[in-house]
Amino acid sequence: MDVVTPTLLDGKRISAEIKQELKVKTRALKESGGKAPHLSAILVGNDGASETYVNAKVKDCEEIGFESSKLIFDETITEKELLAEVEKLNNDDRVDGFIVQLPLPKHINVDKVLSAIKPEKDVDGFHPTNFGRMSTGLSAYLPATPYGVMELIKRYDIPTRGKHCVVVGRSRIVGLPVSILMGNNGYPGDATVTLTHRFTENLEQYTKQADILIVAVGKPGLITADMVKEGVVVIDVGTTRVPDSNKKSGFALKGDVLFEEVSEKASYITPVPGGVGPMTRAGLLMNTWLAAQKEIYG
Repeated sequence: MDVVTPTLLDGKRISAEIKQELKVKTRALKESGGKAPHLSAILVGNDGASETYVNAKVKDCEEIGFESSKLIFDETITEKELLAEVEKLNNDDRVDGFIVQLPLPKHINVDKVLSAIKPEKDVDGFHPTNFGRMSTGLSAYLPATPYGVMELIKRYDIPTRGKHCVVVGRSRIVGLPVSILMGNNGYPGDATVTLTHRFTENLEQYTKQADILIVAVGKPGLITADMVKEGVVVIDVGTTRVPDSNKKSGFALKGDVLFEEVSEKASYITPVPGGVGPMTRAGLLMNTWLAAQKEIYG
């Protein structure tokens, strides 16, 4: 049997393309007397991964000419105080969009905080209004990771109409929205979608049927070669830190898909790292541009 040589879905390259496009647009906007888009981030506590992610977003903004700011609060901040800070950003005309970096301390109701963000400034796409608009096919700020996944599919011209897309994981951040987008009218979409989750029995019964397999559960090596068919398109959203003494950092990032095995059967596959991760950051930047243009909410 001939070994399939898959096309790597290079999120780093596509993300760089998107950033360059936004950089050109931003320069033109400023030259014509317009204001650069402004992204703000709220960070609560000292979570290392969250700090790294927020700093990366700030760096992205600097690279393409966006304005950015971050507000850092101690993890002892009360829910009431945090909601007051959200309201300040809602009413700050200098800020086009903002995010509240998750996770939040346990004493704070995440849904309450995310729902307090004005939909027109909700560039993470988590507000119920944006989620509802997305679900009905209306223009909306899409959750950043699903936005990045859809953009990756689009820029590689991967056919989706009538294809069987199996999504593993139903989180509100990735699995559920990406399943809705893949089933929505238009491209990339029009797929026949199966959404699986932790209560799905005999998972491989479904993954073996997938023309497009999108996995987002955070279980390294969950998907093995015997669970997929030849020619499958594989998008691995999982990024889990696992100990690795060969790495300077002491850990390596592993995806939900056993890349070495599955890549021998896939037609397209994302690497981890360097696949979906950079596209998530690109999705946030694209949403911030839309927010600054007032294209969705006016």
